Amino acid sequence: MDVPPQAIVIFGATGDLARRKLLPGLLRLFQAGLMPEFRIIGVSMEEINDARFRAIAESACREFARHAFGGEEWHEFSSRLSYVPHAQAPQALKEAVDKAEGELGPQMQLLHYLSVPPTAAPDVIQMLKTCGLSERSRVIMEKPFGTDLASARKLNAMVHEVIEEDRVFRIDHFLGKEAAQNILALRFANGLFEPIWNRNHIDHIQIDVPETLAVGSRAAFYEKTGAFRDMVVTHLFQILGFVAMEPPTALAPEPITEEKNKVFRSLQPLDPSQVVRGQYEGYRSEEGVDPESSTETFVALRCEVDNWRWSGVPFYLRTGKRMGESARIISIAFREPPHAMFPEHSRVGRYGPDHLTFDLEESSRVSLSFYGKRPGMGMVLDKASMQFSLEETDYHGETVEAYERLIRDAMIGDRTLFTTAKGIERLWEVSEPLLRDPPPVKPYPQGSWGPSEIGALIAPHSWRLPFARRWREAPSHRGNGAAVERERA
Repeated sequence: MDVPPQAIVIFGATGDLARRKLLPGLLRLFQAGLMPEFRIIGVSMEEINDARFRAIAESACREFARHAFGGEEWHEFSSRLSYVPHAQAPQALKEAVDKAEGELGPQMQLLHYLSVPPTAAPDVIQMLKTCGLSERSRVIMEKPFGTDLASARKLNAMVHEVIEEDRVFRIDHFLGKEAAQNILALRFANGLFEPIWNRNHIDHIQIDVPETLAVGSRAAFYEKTGAFRDMVVTHLFQILGFVAMEPPTALAPEPITEEKNKVFRSLQPLDPSQVVRGQYEGYRSEEGVDPESSTETFVALRCEVDNWRWSGVPFYLRTGKRMGESARIISIAFREPPHAMFPEHSRVGRYGPDHLTFDLEESSRVSLSFYGKRPGMGMVLDKASMQFSLEETDYHGETVEAYERLIRDAMIGDRTLFTTAKGIERLWEVSEPLLRDPPPVKPYPQGSWGPSEIGALIAPHSWRLPFARRWREAPSHRGNGAAVERERA
């Protein structure tokens, strides 16, 4: 696809996200030949010049880029970088964009990336309007998009006064991962899975995103947000939409977005009695945290999608800070068949139902577990699994990191993997009962899997994390990407 020349304005260009993801991601797109002719204009609070900004960008790319780069390659990339101190905007920014257009031509497309705190986003949008930079432009906005239904509606209305909805890209990097998109391929391209992806064959579904990190320097932001607003509305619900959606008429932005929004419309309002909120021990001692804070650093909940496909199937979502390990998994638990024909000592059913598990990390692993007979006399069953990983394929090195993919999609105007105003407002609407009447936070030890109450929430089922077995490590040689491994109890 031909992509017009791009002028990419990064607001918050010296911040953590820009250093870790945006600048290294743009460099990788340039290395891979996926960038058209371009200019990158950084905007931030620091009073620095172009040379200093290029030095900051090089340091960030040396530390965080996934692929090495040489001096000549860096010179070619960095020559397209410039910087405007925020104090000199909007006039200096308008001049920088005009200069870029003079070099790139009138067909130049403007892409603004708002890598700024949510409270700063409205001011940036208004500044774009003031200096005439909202025309012919697209805007990428970071989460969270509002903190409740009223604030989301207000923010949407403000944005739409300046920029039409089809030019607003609300980013969720989870949806940019290979593994998230592989859900669509596995579901809809395989006769093995498509017919059983419904309430008749699936017992329950888990979406689990624990983190070992503490809140760190984000305490001021986190105190106003918490785990539910920070992760569930903006990430876990979006993944739920991919898992539960009906087949779209085409793998194109509008059909996929419409099917996701249908799921959100069918999502039932959250019941606070089906939610566990937690706070890791020591959180209130973190710098910038209220000593009496009731902000949750952990949340687990049960929700339901009340439509023909999913009625009666519970979805269990869990995320939190300072937990036992960091992971991102989706686990589909299938209904168990009758076991009466098997002898009592066979161990059938001992390890729970069969599971199809997606790992949303960059390795993009998939595991299907099942019962099989142990070799030898008699009928004794073990749980085994078949696993696939991109790390075991010849095209592992071709994977595109989530931010790289999403920035490229925004350049070409592909909104498939982005959220919409209607979708995000519906999710806040579903969340209203919980936000009005949140259950009290329960303490949990650092390094654990959350408050003890989560066991009762999911009973009679159990959480898939921590795993009774580990993912199989990729061998040093490239294979066909599939293997069978016995489950360990």
